[in-house]
Amino acid sequence: MHRTRRAKIVATLGPASSSPDVIRNLFQAGVDVFRMNFSHGDFESHAARFKMVRDVEREFDRPIGILADLQGPKLRVGKFAQGHVVLAPGQAFRFDLDPALGDAQRVNLPHPEIFAALVPGTDLLLDDGKLRVRVERCDEHSADTKVVVGGKLSERKGVNVPGVVLPISALTPKDLADLDTALKLGADWIALSFVQRPEDIAEARAIIQGRASVLAKLEKPSAIEQLEAVVEAADAIMIARGDLGVEMPAEQVPAIQKRIVKLCRKLGKPVIVATQMLESMIDSPVPTRAEASDVATAIYDGADAVMLSAESAAGKYPIEAVTIMNRIIEGTESDALYRQLIEASHAAAETGSHDVTQAICCAMRRASALLKADAIVCYTSSGHTSLRAARERPDSPILSLTPHLGVSRKLALAWGVHSVHVDDPQDIRQLAPMASEVARRQGFAQSGHPVVILAGMPFGESGTTNMLRIEIA
Repeated sequence: MHRTRRAKIVATLGPASSSPDVIRNLFQAGVDVFRMNFSHGDFESHAARFKMVRDVEREFDRPIGILADLQGPKLRVGKFAQGHVVLAPGQAFRFDLDPALGDAQRVNLPHPEIFAALVPGTDLLLDDGKLRVRVERCDEHSADTKVVVGGKLSERKGVNVPGVVLPISALTPKDLADLDTALKLGADWIALSFVQRPEDIAEARAIIQGRASVLAKLEKPSAIEQLEAVVEAADAIMIARGDLGVEMPAEQVPAIQKRIVKLCRKLGKPVIVATQMLESMIDSPVPTRAEASDVATAIYDGADAVMLSAESAAGKYPIEAVTIMNRIIEGTESDALYRQLIEASHAAAETGSHDVTQAICCAMRRASALLKADAIVCYTSSGHTSLRAARERPDSPILSLTPHLGVSRKLALAWGVHSVHVDDPQDIRQLAPMASEVARRQGFAQSGHPVVILAGMPFGESGTTNMLRIEIA
């Protein structure tokens, strides 16, 4: 079984999608990677979902990626004596470290790291940006603010501090425990929340030690300010538009999305466009036309994947949401304009860089187009060759052969890549006939048609893509 589309679908599992039958149906409807949201659930529920996904993987003999999404720091106000207060524009309001119940004049903010970073003039956003206050005076224990945008503030609502780099790790004690759980269960990707700087990714990578790939969620303005360094440091990127839209003006998010996708394509890093893609399908069996257009826009831009959150985790129509997203992608990719836009937005390779892999993949792109090759077959040990081929966004499908099951699961996220777990060939004389046979067996190539083969010599060394071969299947 293989998809006829290039872009991938990530779907979140939750209460609406935690049975073997639903997970099987979601996969058949088009899911390539399942997301486990560690903001919710316990070890037993996550372990059960992991097992269900792996059972489906064995049933269909297709590698399926699993993305473990860590919660990250959650900054929240304390509790109120009456459960909530109503803040009026212009009124004074204090935040402090005093654990006493709050009232109309003050509330506990149990995060000394916030007070350490505040300066007068800083804005605090409350309850997903519904309320806004401005700091007038502050020290390491408290902040006196003036309400700019008022409203009802309930206890334990979230606090955002846009434009300020907080002296806080992206990994809380809960995240470290969840990370250990995810790695023991065999997650292929670890999604890191609250990324502010490249050092956050390095911290996570040092703990993970190669047991999974690191995906950075872009949801903080400080990460956007260091965008290229953050993308370089990560293995993949998620554009978390919901949280990003809280801390940045909503009208800036579409341009930032396009900028991130363009940079990820240039650097060859998989990129997921996420949040509210088919939001209305939480309660409706059909999306709005605006939502369909939103998904299509991400595909026209060349994103590797689009993601469903509550639509598949808690919505009434999880399978319908995946089915419709699959249809939107297929319809977009079959549009003649799609290929034109992909070609026009392709990042040209740098000349004089002495990068052999880059030169080989540029030649692959041209050769496969001239020959109208049935498939591009990449043999890879680490996934590097296949990811580099996907960067070129070729017109021919990419068939990735790897002796490592974990690598084939990781590549389920990459644009255009159909990964197959194979035995390790001993030399090039075995690789060429293997590539042709697998391409025919998987339904990509017809006998007598050309296929383009990419590999690195010697086998088993990451980053050594240095061979291009034209074979007749």
